[in-house]
Amino acid sequence: MRNLDIVSLLLLVILVSQTPVLSWKKEEFRNCNQTPFCKRARSRNPGTCSLFADHVSISDGDLTAKLFSKNQSHDSIKPLILSLSVYQDGIMRLKIDEDPTSNPPKTRFQVPDVVLPDFLSKKLYLQSLSTETIDGDAGPSSIVYLADGYEAVLRHDPLEVYVRFKGSNSRLLSLNSHGLFDFEQLREKSEGEDWEERFRTHTDTRPYGPQSISFDVSFYDSEFVYGIPEHATSLALKPTKGPNVEESEPYRLFNLDVFEYIHDSPFGLYGSIPFMISHGKSGKTSGFFWLNAAEMQIDVMEDGWNAESGILLPSKQKRIDTFWMSEAGIVDTFFFVGPSPKEVVRQYTSVTGLPSMPQLFATAYHQCRWNYRDEEDVEQVDSKFDEHDIPYDVLWLDIEHTDGKRYFTWDKILFPNPEEMQKKLAAKGRHMVTIVDPHIKRDESFFLHKEATQKGYYVKDATGKDYDGWCWSGSSSYPDMVNPEIRSWWSDKFSYDNYVGSTPSLYIWNDMNEPSVFNGPEVTMPRDALHLANVEHRELHNAYGYYFHMATADGLVKRENGRDRPFVLSRAFFAGSQRYGAVWTGDNTADWDQLRVSVPMILTLGLTGISFSGADIGGFFGNPDTELLVRWYQLGAYYPFFRGHAHHDTKRREPWLFGILCCLPVLATAGFSRSKYRTYERGHTCSYMLLPYFYTLFREANTTGIPVVRPLWMEFPSDEVTFKNDEAFMVGNAILVQGIYTERAKHASVYLPGKESWYDMRTGTAFRGGITHKLDVTEESIPAFQRAGTIIPRKDRFRRSSTQMVNDPYTLVVALNSSQAAEGELYVDDGKSFEFLQGAFIHRRFVFSKGQLTSVNMAPNSSGESRFSSQCIIERIILLGYVGGSKSASIEPVNQKAEIELGPLRLQGRNGPTVATIRKPGVRISDDWTVKIL
Repeated sequence: MRNLDIVSLLLLVILVSQTPVLSWKKEEFRNCNQTPFCKRARSRNPGTCSLFADHVSISDGDLTAKLFSKNQSHDSIKPLILSLSVYQDGIMRLKIDEDPTSNPPKTRFQVPDVVLPDFLSKKLYLQSLSTETIDGDAGPSSIVYLADGYEAVLRHDPLEVYVRFKGSNSRLLSLNSHGLFDFEQLREKSEGEDWEERFRTHTDTRPYGPQSISFDVSFYDSEFVYGIPEHATSLALKPTKGPNVEESEPYRLFNLDVFEYIHDSPFGLYGSIPFMISHGKSGKTSGFFWLNAAEMQIDVMEDGWNAESGILLPSKQKRIDTFWMSEAGIVDTFFFVGPSPKEVVRQYTSVTGLPSMPQLFATAYHQCRWNYRDEEDVEQVDSKFDEHDIPYDVLWLDIEHTDGKRYFTWDKILFPNPEEMQKKLAAKGRHMVTIVDPHIKRDESFFLHKEATQKGYYVKDATGKDYDGWCWSGSSSYPDMVNPEIRSWWSDKFSYDNYVGSTPSLYIWNDMNEPSVFNGPEVTMPRDALHLANVEHRELHNAYGYYFHMATADGLVKRENGRDRPFVLSRAFFAGSQRYGAVWTGDNTADWDQLRVSVPMILTLGLTGISFSGADIGGFFGNPDTELLVRWYQLGAYYPFFRGHAHHDTKRREPWLFGILCCLPVLATAGFSRSKYRTYERGHTCSYMLLPYFYTLFREANTTGIPVVRPLWMEFPSDEVTFKNDEAFMVGNAILVQGIYTERAKHASVYLPGKESWYDMRTGTAFRGGITHKLDVTEESIPAFQRAGTIIPRKDRFRRSSTQMVNDPYTLVVALNSSQAAEGELYVDDGKSFEFLQGAFIHRRFVFSKGQLTSVNMAPNSSGESRFSSQCIIERIILLGYVGGSKSASIEPVNQKAEIELGPLRLQGRNGPTVATIRKPGVRISDDWTVKIL
């Protein structure tokens, strides 16, 4: 080791010991009172906004206006420019910015590369506006068409913007109804004025002074609001201000590296998506999104928060008031009219992008640790999975695999043959993931640092020099990822020539990309650091990780010349991150509360576009006991992203080390028992059995934005019992999962919504819907039910990885409702390429009605080389709730017969419960066919 490296290492050890990266310490992070823009905004009273709209007209298809202040004593207040745009599908965009003709000191930052170009093409060019005097106002308001049944209203004085139902005074969403709008304009510094802000040992120079924006947003006909990740808290957001609310911080959106974060807190974590959804007893759902990458703080107001203000809103509708505050940027907001939960999510993802379609292997089980020591360790872990008959698909390497924390390199002693190591895994259909973080080691002998320095590609400090911060690699600099040229340069580094030792089966993990800076304020980059065009870091902080994720994903696409889909896991995220890969909930802890809070965290990510997410199984920090780890595996098997991961200070926790109980969720089938473990004929993971169903759901998310795992109320929007339930969740529309979150639990209360029955997925037993059931629970499983009226595709053969399952036959589980009917879908493609975009896939819809099951093609007609084919057949059709007594079925159009008999719910469950089963129908998944019960 060179002397420089020794010094750097010693300094880093000293530095890390003095920073909050070892555990979450409240005093290391700013609260609202220590954040001047938040403190100022929160202290304002309703009605303080003095702006009114004038010069209202239609220009280039938009409703435009100038906003003037009635407060004549403030000569420095210059007019603001307002534009209101309408788009297809009931989406309204409201922008407010400084008037460029007033020559502000700089142009305020607008977040690029988030809104889709395709969305902009859906603009409806307004032709005219109408006027109306509202609620006795002295002057008129302007009204424009928004969508069928909806209108957008610009109230001139007092200033207010809202969406209402056409022909009524009933509102859906409004902005500035309480007069809390404030826009701190850029201006020249007055003599003797101190614009610096100080927190602990750090000073923020703030060369442009205060530039924050704040406003109130109201959601009508709503009882609950959801969204604005990332916070370790309940799904339904709790009030943070108002009567009967204990002293609370607002929900903070500021991407931070937080070790061992606490549960049930509004504290900001690794990602930020300023998108909120409302829902209530009315059944109406609406959404609001603020495209702004600066720090944001959001209050959810308790009823009566403004009781002393004297402001009476013109509507008696039940509503939830919220208050949004941001340090910088502009007003660039989107109103979504819904009216259903799924429609709101569709509308939001039409703006920010649909989730990417993952490769099949990425939806299976991942095994990770900081760190697998060397190639021998990798080989032993891999062989142990086979020895214990536990399938897995991906093995991960953390920072220690590199040469001195220089990314895109390998430790030559510990990993001398990386290509051979990866090829051994690939021979079993398995893959590897390595970590690549944004901090680049400042070492003149490191090719990446040398090139970035020469090209001027690093973020600058406030003086214009390359910013130098500390992270795992010691003295480090950070590529300016907001610059498209630098993103392209970064993506080239994933080529096989640049990333020596990488192979086609290697994929990437982006960590620390908030960006984390150990010696920075709040463990992040200073706000006055400079990016492209002298944009301050404060203006784009929350999007840095997004751009890093984007560049990495593009690099993997470029590596394969556009043939294969990338897999990149990112810790930091922003609106639009769903387009580039998966995220996880960061550095959690091995305790029951963290297991519990993982569910609302993942559900919230799904509501805000990010379907592909999960939490570290077992907790990153700490040593879970067997029971906690078992319960976490049981729940994690239903996460969209299923990964076991642990800190290097924890005990090894590969599943077999904890005995059969820990292996059960990765082995469990009906009829399995511990006593049979040694002679058991090769178990199969619940998650692997359900991969066809999950993959179909990922395709649904990829085409509609609807998340893979969902809150109960997304499927049952009129059922009030579901609105606050975040201990249970839906996987697609067919499976309900209830976690077990307490030690030594013997019973679980499970609410099964709807009027139809639900079938226990292990036993096939039917349970009545619309009530809460108190169920006995065992160590072997958690409650999971299939909804009556649905059909789930499964693969029941044991394989070592998902890629070895490709040609295996399918089982269809038909859960019949009270009408003896059910429906479901199956999506199949090659599992890795982009050929599906040209129609190379199979998409079938299965419909059971009037005693027959029919397979219908849902894929568009395709021809030529892009067509995808499969010889896979259906080997069993299980009929849950079947009341007939027939013994056979006919197969059309081949005019064959198949037997109906009692059989096991799962292939390996020989001694388990039996259900009506159509054996060996032999039909291909790619064909049209009908199976008719005789």
